Amino acid sequence: MTLRHIKIFVAVCECGSVTGAAEKLYITQPAASLAITELEEFYGIKLFDRISKRLHITESGKQFLQYATHIVSLFNEMENEMKNWDRIGVLRVGASITIGNYVLPEIVQNFQLSHPQINIKVIIDNSKNIEDAVLKNDIDFGLIEGISSSPYLQSSYFMDDSLVLICSPDCHLTKLKKLDIEQLKNENFIMREQGSGGREIFEGILGVHGIEITPIWQSTSTQAIVRAVSKNLGISVLPYLLVKENIDRGEIVSVKMNDISLKRRFSIIHHKNKFLTNSAKDFIEMCKNNHFNLFTQKND
Repeated sequence: MTLRHIKIFVAVCECGSVTGAAEKLYITQPAASLAITELEEFYGIKLFDRISKRLHITESGKQFLQYATHIVSLFNEMENEMKNWDRIGVLRVGASITIGNYVLPEIVQNFQLSHPQINIKVIIDNSKNIEDAVLKNDIDFGLIEGISSSPYLQSSYFMDDSLVLICSPDCHLTKLKKLDIEQLKNENFIMREQGSGGREIFEGILGVHGIEITPIWQSTSTQAIVRAVSKNLGISVLPYLLVKENIDRGEIVSVKMNDISLKRRFSIIHHKNKFLTNSAKDFIEMCKNNHFNLFTQKND
């Protein structure tokens, strides 16, 4: 098999059709179809199911795509580096919202002091979208809340953080010294969107105790959630780093939970097949070794 076969396969996946891939690569449709057939015959697997004249990638195809995407990307990187050997290097980094707000700026600042020739491009999104970007090779690595469960990603710990249960100063929960998790069953929750690392961790804790919640509000905006909570419209669980100032100003109140730990870990993720440059490895090591000057919640 050749790189050409792999490029055609990736293009078919991206375009959703052989015709679209052929147009994108400026080749004929029969040539693109033949390349897919040759791949399937060579590896003895079915890459696509053909149903109602549409292509549906198989599980084998999904696994092959993980390798193919990174093979094509690595080749393109090599071509670019060899043809432009003297250009400034680029690192593509993704971070979850909490990390992007409170951790990443310090890391990037310190890294650029020691690697001034490296240009760092950053995207900030929820943890699920950062994982997806790493899988698609849109970024080199990501900094997320919690750990990744994807078999294609390498995940390593780099620092601790904590979540906090928040409510309005007028909420009935403030009268409790400590809150049992069972008491949350009938509460109205205002939560971050699906894919938020903090939400997934909290819902996992609830799940262990057989509790499910259906948020009455969900938002990508932390401040929108804080404002709704401050008006006593519901309660929420958010990263302490994001709400510390609101708590200090008395806009919201943190409620201690009895025998429940809301601590979590931040992780660095990259694709297992990703070739990491020396600068990427240096950045990851800096994340692991730095002692960040961050405020953390004090436990009673």
